[in-house]
Amino acid sequence: MSETWDYTLYIPNDLRAVTVSRRTLRLILTMHGLIGLVDTAELLATELVSNAVRHTKGPAALRVRRNRDGVVWIGAWDTDPAPPEPPRHLEQAGELEEGRGLGLVKSCADYWGWQPSARFGDHGKFVWCELVAA
Repeated sequence: MSETWDYTLYIPNDLRAVTVSRRTLRLILTMHGLIGLVDTAELLATELVSNAVRHTKGPAALRVRRNRDGVVWIGAWDTDPAPPEPPRHLEQAGELEEGRGLGLVKSCADYWGWQPSARFGDHGKFVWCELVAA
């Protein structure tokens, strides 16, 4: 059985928060001995948090937790309750400047999805993914 933990980083609607979130996630995973997940987790968190900050007007949050089965769950919360746009296949996104984010998440994560949430007092949603720690 794995050690369980749960962290939440509240962030403003500011693109600089993407870098803060990515570095915080790297530190969390490193401190918990999950260095093998860092590169993929950073990529996924960057896409999730970037979408939360770019496509909504309110605050956001990065949440990362590990359950008893060793699964690392990464979620970005935002204040917009509308579902995210469906992910594009990476081949379709090709050279586009935008629209690759959820395609990358779908390709790199073991599982991903979204769910409505009122966790932080405002109605919104979590867009999340899971990575299975080896």
